[in-house]
Amino acid sequence: MTKVRVGFIGTGGIAGWHARQLLELPEAEIKAVADTSSKNRDNFITKNSLIDVQQFSDYRDMLEQADIDAVIICSPHTLHFAQAQDVLRKGLHVLIEKPMTCSSEEAEQLIRVAEQSGKIMQVSYQRHFQPEFLYIRDAIASGEIGKLTSITASLYQQWRQGTPGSWRADPALSGGGFLMDSGSHIIDVLLWTSGLTPIEVKPQLHMHGATVEIDTFTSIRFAEGAVAGLNLVGYSPCWHETFVFCGEQGGIFYDNGKITLRRLGQDPIVPELPEQTTNQDKSFIDAILGRHEVLVPGEFALKVVKLSEMIYQAAGYEPQADAEAKGEQSA
Repeated sequence: MTKVRVGFIGTGGIAGWHARQLLELPEAEIKAVADTSSKNRDNFITKNSLIDVQQFSDYRDMLEQADIDAVIICSPHTLHFAQAQDVLRKGLHVLIEKPMTCSSEEAEQLIRVAEQSGKIMQVSYQRHFQPEFLYIRDAIASGEIGKLTSITASLYQQWRQGTPGSWRADPALSGGGFLMDSGSHIIDVLLWTSGLTPIEVKPQLHMHGATVEIDTFTSIRFAEGAVAGLNLVGYSPCWHETFVFCGEQGGIFYDNGKITLRRLGQDPIVPELPEQTTNQDKSFIDAILGRHEVLVPGEFALKVVKLSEMIYQAAGYEPQADAEAKGEQSA
């Protein structure tokens, strides 16, 4: 294979980002799109100046009829599981937008399906390719700040203001609120950079009158002895993302892309970071072509799903179950 032919399930919002990154790659070609909205499909094709692209309203028709090798799933969260299974069982590679699934049971089953299919399955956590987070992960692993003692991870976003009326506000499609959506990226960083194993969570959720949770404040205890505070604030006037990793010999402070390494009684160090060399789409194509292993495998994404699930269960909150009890149905 010299060129990977790609189809999309879902053409709204985030799909445009994937398309732009794929269009930079001579080894990739967008050949088909599936979306229940013809308007979304047309906008996607027009904005990305695509030609000779097949359109489908039902993704299953695309899987049957289109000449493609791989699929990128950009649909609502609760649809990922069934769609990814269908893609893999059709013998196609798949890149899944976060979260991989909305339950650990689904995630574990999907991993088994991927193994049986022999195809590539990757989850789209883009921070794994950003130099800032690669630095943090490598610095922790190499002992730059000693054994981790605590982490504070926070994301603020104007999410509550922008989601009413959208699928993200419908638990039957979203599987949860801000934690399941943007918060999934923060949980990803927390677990991937630290390598820690959460064993106990104590959450506080605030709905702000919405149908899904908006703000989540969670204390976490890890098997390795460290503790963490995970603060996800969806009712904010702006985006602000911070992480603080404290260890026995120092700390790493991340504030909206800026990193500082601190040690007791010493001047702060601002590390020089290399240029980014890949992203979630390039790495997906490269993995398909056998250039390297899958960089964000399902086995890791399962850890993110499990911690999200732990938080919801500890809070006594089951968004999908609540939706079904109210008679809501997913598309």
